[in-house]
Amino acid sequence: MRPAIRPYLDGPGYVYAERPEAIAAHYGFDRIARLGSNENPFGPSPAALEAATAALANAHRYPDESMSALRAALRERYGEYAYVVGNGMDGIIETLLRVFCEAGDRVVVSTPTFSFYGIAARGQGARVVTVPRGPGFGVDLEAFADACRGAKLAFLCTPNNPTGTATPVEDVRAIAESCGDCLLFLDNAYVDFSDRDYRPVLDACENLAIGRTFSKLYGLAGFRVGYAQVPEWLLPAYARAATPFYGIASVSAAAAVGALGDEAHTERTRAHVVAWRERIARECPFPCAPSEANFLMVDVAPHSSDDAVAALAREGVLVRSCRSFPDLADHYLRVSVGTDWENERFLAAIGSLVSRD
Repeated sequence: MRPAIRPYLDGPGYVYAERPEAIAAHYGFDRIARLGSNENPFGPSPAALEAATAALANAHRYPDESMSALRAALRERYGEYAYVVGNGMDGIIETLLRVFCEAGDRVVVSTPTFSFYGIAARGQGARVVTVPRGPGFGVDLEAFADACRGAKLAFLCTPNNPTGTATPVEDVRAIAESCGDCLLFLDNAYVDFSDRDYRPVLDACENLAIGRTFSKLYGLAGFRVGYAQVPEWLLPAYARAATPFYGIASVSAAAAVGALGDEAHTERTRAHVVAWRERIARECPFPCAPSEANFLMVDVAPHSSDDAVAALAREGVLVRSCRSFPDLADHYLRVSVGTDWENERFLAAIGSLVSRD
């Protein structure tokens, strides 16, 4: 007799972009324009790599259970807030769900968005309620706030994945102030590529947490380091619910501290992304949603998402189909800002897609 697997796992899991190695082998390319996963095209800072290399000498020891060096570096860089850390932002999301949710509790998600919110919530036994965005992919403030009342946790991504659109700071504050005792988790994974600053809302709303990551601006996706600015009252419960050592390797924590100290590297990345984001939006023959992230969402109608992705793969360009994002029509793709040659190849390839029509 086999133990029964929980029914929610019959549904779809997280959908990954296709591996570039598979596309290269299939179509005979020496290199693929890797524009499917919103990665930093320049890689980690040399300072991050140096710190990680030095930390390897003590890899036989467990990490600092308080992550004191990383938290201190975060306070120095981003202000005197209370910080929690996790194995990527995914680890923070799972920990917060353990803190707040029991089976049957309600979790609210603004869609279309990152699918892991719903996957993780269902894994905790929560009931997920989705609130579709309105025209232009803006958040329906009244509907979202109404759904949050009585819920345990709500997820709002801004700038949003996959649309790239950002919610105004005053709207976030209005939602947090009107959703009662529901914790609003603001996913700011891409905020480093935006001019918006949501941190002041933390000072006014004790039911707000802001999640961020080292995977995008800092180029540490392979190190899996996430963090969040949270209200002070949440720290003890988070520490008890977190996996030992917060699931972060000592080498990863050291790399994050090193990355925080290299502002020249991050400024180079930010400037490159903003310049190319504007150019791609201007030169792409298909409409792009206004983006404040390191990617753009492109409406490739009358093509379907998967057909457009397959056509671009034949040209040596890997982008992300948006078909798997809930509450999003099946004619969008997401393209990350890459290096100069990758972006040029994308523009040439998307142009050839138009010529086929």
